[in-house]
Amino acid sequence: MSTDTDTDAGAGRPKNDEETRGTVLIALLANVAIAVAKAVVGAITASPALLAEAAHSVADTLNEVFLLVSVRASRRSPDAQHPFGYGKERYFWALLAAVGIFVTGGCFSFYQGLHGWLSPESGGSERFLATYVVLAVSLVAESTSLLRAVVQLRGQARSHGHSLLREITGSVDPTVRTVFAEDATAVLGVLLAAGGVLGHQLTGSPRWEAAAALAIALLLVLVAYWLGRSARDLLVGQAVDPRLQQEAYELLAAQPEIDTVAVLQTMRLGVDSALLAARVDLREGMDSEEVEEVSERIKRELRERFPELAEVFLDIVDADHQDRERARVRREEVDRAVAQQASQDEPPRR
Repeated sequence: MSTDTDTDAGAGRPKNDEETRGTVLIALLANVAIAVAKAVVGAITASPALLAEAAHSVADTLNEVFLLVSVRASRRSPDAQHPFGYGKERYFWALLAAVGIFVTGGCFSFYQGLHGWLSPESGGSERFLATYVVLAVSLVAESTSLLRAVVQLRGQARSHGHSLLREITGSVDPTVRTVFAEDATAVLGVLLAAGGVLGHQLTGSPRWEAAAALAIALLLVLVAYWLGRSARDLLVGQAVDPRLQQEAYELLAAQPEIDTVAVLQTMRLGVDSALLAARVDLREGMDSEEVEEVSERIKRELRERFPELAEVFLDIVDADHQDRERARVRREEVDRAVAQQASQDEPPRR
């Protein structure tokens, strides 16, 4: 026997969408201005490092547009074709953003670095001054945007009881994480470009700038891979936080009507919504009407305790020895994941 919940029309709508949109908009405006300045001065001075940074900023600008689209698209309510909602839109657009960083930023930066290394071009002292000015302005703008992303991530980490590092690496919201990764990479990219220009100025060899462009390309490829892998994991159906799995299992196991929780599986549907499916063995002697009432009560308790469980499915089965053994193994896996996660988190603040 299987039962399910009614879909919450508001499920999957993140509570901090406005803050997220503000973070993305700040990054977008900063990158538009920076991209234009870098491209103009880079073309005039023929600086491989600056042109690589211009491509980096163009990639970031396009990605912020993708992220704004993702915030809006993920808010749509469930419909007949998408009964679980559109929460995974964020993961899809985050994946496109990662591809954009790789193609637009990484590949073009690699081309500029290789071209500058094989065909070095030098220029007058005025080119250095213009380049330094653009890089200094870029550093201020990118640092401001990065600070905004860090503030939001820190707030989310505090509300989740996580460390900032844990929130950055394990957050289920790819939007702010992508902005943070882009801005942090942009700050490092500006510093690398400045180092290349300074090396060129001190030694007279333009290959310093070419080397900086190649380093920027490598940095962008690594960041694109990390973001793409994170988005892929969420797109293919990632389970919810191990702590939530553990607490949901304990809630089910504590029900007097449930003899065995044979299977408990979860899948994230969006930033603030998830699905839970469980196979449970009820105690003997219950009629069909009582089973229905118990199922509805248990699902209601799960939703009240864990609001992000937008969909709950309970499958009533007769558990055998193999089911119980699989449940025990799975429970041990979840317990180990919770212990590992706890060791990575900061102690809770009082």
